[in-house]
Amino acid sequence: MTTTKPGLRPVNPQFSSGPCAKRPGWTLQALKDAALGRSHRAKIGKAKLKQAIDLTREILNVPADYKIGIVPASDTGAVEMALWSTLGARPVTMLAWESFGEGWVTDVVKQLKLKDVTELKAAYGELPDLSKIDFKSDVVFTWNGTTSGVRVPNGDWIPANREGLTICDATSAAFAQNLDFAKLDVVTFSWQKVLGGEGAHGMLILSPRAVERLETYKPAWPLPKIFRMTKGGKLIDGIFVGETINTPSMLCVEDYLDALLWAKSVGGLKGLQARSDANAKVLSDWVAKTAWIDHLAKKPETRSNTSVCLVVADPAVTKLTLDEQAAFAKNLTSILEKEGVAYDIAFYRDAPPGLRIWCGATIETKDVEALTPWLDWAFEQAKAALPKAA
Repeated sequence: MTTTKPGLRPVNPQFSSGPCAKRPGWTLQALKDAALGRSHRAKIGKAKLKQAIDLTREILNVPADYKIGIVPASDTGAVEMALWSTLGARPVTMLAWESFGEGWVTDVVKQLKLKDVTELKAAYGELPDLSKIDFKSDVVFTWNGTTSGVRVPNGDWIPANREGLTICDATSAAFAQNLDFAKLDVVTFSWQKVLGGEGAHGMLILSPRAVERLETYKPAWPLPKIFRMTKGGKLIDGIFVGETINTPSMLCVEDYLDALLWAKSVGGLKGLQARSDANAKVLSDWVAKTAWIDHLAKKPETRSNTSVCLVVADPAVTKLTLDEQAAFAKNLTSILEKEGVAYDIAFYRDAPPGLRIWCGATIETKDVEALTPWLDWAFEQAKAALPKAA
């Protein structure tokens, strides 16, 4: 039993899966050049917004003929814009294996009320059978399941000659995993995940096929101004060069620019992926030698390198009811929070009870290494607090 507190603590205890830790060395001084008190439509505002788009393209290796826009309401806003503006032209296949994917199913079936919808679902820890997808339909999916720690391993399952659009929520994958843009028509993410930016702003990336859909298809339902990307049957191109639909926070824009420049300094996309991979490997190696914990994701090739989700495997806990297991996990994470060792690593409310530890690029590997002995210690404390069997 691990009764002695570990001596080494993580320097940064912020392992939240969103908003995520700021980049190493970040201070408020990084925002000193923000265009505060200036119009986002002034020359300086437009220049900063365009720089954010250009750096996004450069670091993510977005094809030159794809459009990139900054949109309202974080990743959720970007996904909603895509769903409400493009769907309804043909049948839709919805993939879901965690709570956010389920949320998009609800939007399409209960809010848009589309009738020709196929739902392919899997339990937490698994992927749906991707071979069953009819790509004559539009396909909506998350690349990385933020609340399950399950990701698609690659884009090989998507045919190049697909007839429908692929709409991908990539918010916890962008900048940490290889997004196969040739297989993706709409890609969305927010600033607050892998790069540790601020919330409330989303990114919307459109392929030429997605632009064609927007310019040739008019949905049967009215679109609020905040969702409209076309005028007179043509794409509003200004959205994709920095002329945002509504007013962005120039303070948040400056923070995103700082994060993008930091990303370049650590080797761009490859450097960011290497950092995330190294962090996730520390946890995987620890799980492999630790009897009381296991990955929620069943197959190694589908395990996330950002939102790593774990479940308690100790028999003293697995025999408990789900409510009791949830209480155990919350007690374990509360112990760590009180020690100032790890914040916000409890499971997502709809997910199986356990831990969710962010391993994105802004996390330092040495902090993950320092965390694992504390996880063992906190588990023993939480286990000791369980009622004794009669």
